[in-house]
Formats: sequence, C-alpha cells, structure tokens
Amino acid sequence: MSYEENLTERDKIRYERQMMIGNFGIEGQKKLKSTTALIAGAGGLGSPLSIYLAVAGLGKLRIVDKDKVELSNLNRQILYGEEDINKAKAPVLEKALKKLNKDIEVESINCNITDDTIEELVGGCDLIADCMDNYPTRYVLNRASLEKEIPLFHAAVEGMNGQATTIVPGETPCLKCIVPNPPPSGKLPVFGATPGLLACIQAHEVTKHVVGIDASLKNKLLLVSGGTDFEKVEIHKNPECEECGSK
Repeated sequence: MSYEENLTERDKIRYERQMMIGNFGIEGQKKLKSTTALIAGAGGLGSPLSIYLAVAGLGKLRIVDKDKVELSNLNRQILYGEEDINKAKAPVLEKALKKLNKDIEVESINCNITDDTIEELVGGCDLIADCMDNYPTRYVLNRASLEKEIPLFHAAVEGMNGQATTIVPGETPCLKCIVPNPPPSGKLPVFGATPGLLACIQAHEVTKHVVGIDASLKNKLLLVSGGTDFEKVEIHKNPECEECGSK
C-alpha cells in the first residue's frame, strides 16, 4: 500500500486526539488514509466495525453484503432503523457511513461472496475484515487472504460469547488451521452488544496493523465469555493444513 496521502487541515483537527498517541502520530494517520479495507458482511459485526474505521479515517471502505434489513436484525445491527426494513443492507450502510465522515470513500456492493466473486471484490484492497456469520464464506475470505497475501481480521459471535484473531499470511495460522471443520450452520442466538464488543476489538486490530503498532492478536485467539471474561490462547500453524500447509 502507498503511504503518500497528505493530511488536510480538517484531518489534522479531526484526528488530533488519536494522533497524540505516541506510536500513532501523523505518519500513522497517513497510513490509515492510504488504506482500503474489504468489509465482508454488513450485519452485527460489520455495522460497528465500519463505524469505528470510518471515524478513525481509514481511507476507503468496501462494504459487501447481499442481504436486506429485517426486523430481527435490529437488536444488534446498529446502523439500521425500522425505516430501512426490506432495503439492501450495503447501500444503507454506505449512506450512513458517509454521514459520519464525508472525507473517506465508501463503496457498497450488493452481492454474495463466493469463489466466483471474491477475486473482483478483494481487488485493490489492503486487508479483509471477516464480519460473516457462516464458515463456508469465511473460508472463501481465508483463501483470498492467502492468495493475495493480505491480512484477515476474524471475529465470530454466539450468544454472549465470541472470538477474534488476526491472520497474517506467512506469519500466523490461517483460519482453516484454527477451525478446520465448520460448525453446524443455522440461526444462532446473539445478544446485541456482543458483536459490538468483538467489532471494537477488530477495529483495534485493523488500526494497529495498519499503523504499525506491534501488540496484536497474531498467533493468539482471544476468547470472550459472557462479554466480560477474556482469555488469550496461543494458536499454531498446522503443517498439514489444506489451505496454507504447503505455503
């Protein structure tokens, strides 16, 4: 990625408080402004993650989702209201994010993420944020991360529990190493604040990686129980992994 973006006077005022962080600074803000992120999913994780990346000044967000807003989404998908029911999620999220920060670029794509579409969807992106609710699609993102050699920021939730990790090809296990077999599919229970919590962790991980702050969840899986109990476990690459074992 290129870090040649210059900051405007608006940028310097808007992002002053985060640029005061010692290992962030002006150069870190320039890196954020020069970054393009693929946000895979515009639901419980994608909504809050997009908010925090937008207000942090990440240069371009590409939002991909095929679903429409449903009443049952509104306990957790915080950028949608009742007036958005039956509307396509991605364009609604794009409009909301542009209201939050007119200085960034937001692109919405209303389509499914598949092996046939991922090549075009990820083109020009510097990173992938996994905000999906199913593992078959997550594995598509994982393969794209490995092929393009760009990081994948994973999070998943169920009930009041969740997990997160940062996957960097060549440095960490891939998602298939961590979850070699998909759990049973189907509608899962979700407490609204849980995906918000995990999305905030994703936002920290994305920002730290782009800016170059070392502390991260690389080679660690963060487990969140009940929203308040946190445990980090070490994870290791599987040399026989069908996705990354030969790389």
